[in-house]
Amino acid sequence: MRVSFALNGRMEEIDVEPRRTLADALREDLGQTGTHLGCEHGVCGACTVMVDGRPTRACLMFAVQVDGCSVTTVEGLQSDDGKLHALQTAFSECHGLQCGFCTPGMLISAMDLLHREVEPSRERIREEMSGNICRCTGYMGIVDAVEQAAKQLNALNSTTEPPAGKTD
Repeated sequence: MRVSFALNGRMEEIDVEPRRTLADALREDLGQTGTHLGCEHGVCGACTVMVDGRPTRACLMFAVQVDGCSVTTVEGLQSDDGKLHALQTAFSECHGLQCGFCTPGMLISAMDLLHREVEPSRERIREEMSGNICRCTGYMGIVDAVEQAAKQLNALNSTTEPPAGKTD
């Protein structure tokens, strides 16, 4: 079947068998190897991508289901000029990477959280990230990284947005 969708802001068209998972199509057909396959049962979270702005386990979704959708993988987090997203930088600085296997899914899940909550508490971060498994038990660094990125993004947003109620 022919599937057409936006991948990291760029339109893609691929032919896939109806039974092919999104994870396999992303990795093998489109070279998005940042989408990791761990358990292939939707438990570990390593394959988490955004589909139409919602975190989705790519191992549990068929590629044909994203026809007409927008998909963001970990490769889509950095800017066009190659600058890392604040979350990626924070994961590196706070040692939230460790072996790196869980990192793509953790980053996508953290991105979703930060889109929904401006200043999540450490408890909230832990709760939200609990759907992703880190083999290296790097959870402290991951929580630190999400907290740091939230602060950086808030500082950046406060300097680029006009104060509430002000109109020009």
